Amino acid sequence: MTTILAIESSCDETSAAVISNGQLRSNIVATQVIHQKYGGVVPELASRAHQQHILPVVEKALEDAKVSKKDLNAIAFTRGPGLLGALLVGASFAKALALGLKVPLIEVHHIHAHVLAQFI
Repeated sequence: MTTILAIESSCDETSAAVISNGQLRSNIVATQVIHQKYGGVVPELASRAHQQHILPVVEKALEDAKVSKKDLNAIAFTRGPGLLGALLVGASFAKALALGLKVPLIEVHHIHAHVLAQFI
């Protein structure tokens, strides 16, 4: 069984999903409400919110999927485009987790993923 943890942090939502053999097992999204009072996304606030949300979101995605970190075969993450600071949070987390688990990384282009999602 191939199980992948996917992490998305390109703008103002932190999300993680677990996919096993092409089947979506979980999809957790943390929305950043802090931006509402500014009328748009504030990049520095987005980065800080990603730092706060990424661990709980990933843990919840694994829990809901009933998957352990040791069961993961790869980690996918949004490489870009997006807000640089926000992307760095997700990329750094994904790289550290993949290194610790000794599994490959899958870089995902944000816009290409939107296009390809239409074919699911």
